[in-house]
Amino acid sequence: MAKTNNIPSVQRILDANLNRLKEGIRVIEDTARYLQNDKDIASRLKDLRHKAILNHSISLLDSRNTITDVLKKTTLSETQRNGIHQIVCANFKRAQESARVLEEYLKWEDLKLFGESENFKHIRYELYSIEKEFVLKYF
Repeated sequence: MAKTNNIPSVQRILDANLNRLKEGIRVIEDTARYLQNDKDIASRLKDLRHKAILNHSISLLDSRNTITDVLKKTTLSETQRNGIHQIVCANFKRAQESARVLEEYLKWEDLKLFGESENFKHIRYELYSIEKEFVLKYF
């Protein structure tokens, strides 16, 4: 039997990863749109970003706690990017990992009201395909 007292902490995980997923996609989308002028890839990324939604996401704000986040300090590897290729690759990984976290936690019966796990699995696999296409095309 699941302990329901963990729900607020898990809602914090959902909130953080939804934000992380959308932020990562947005960085890549803007690169495709403004640097590469690639309407097709930028549009596909925009569509994925708009599909990255959770039901009742406004209720997740109650669980957000950036003040006491134990890992909010930036690590050295996050402060350096040696070019657009590293920016794009880091953000693909960021988005893919976040989609996986959402996919896994939304399998928990107590959290199904927030959304479907399969939606985030679909987003993750689309990101894998777009990453391959984008990186091979531009780098």
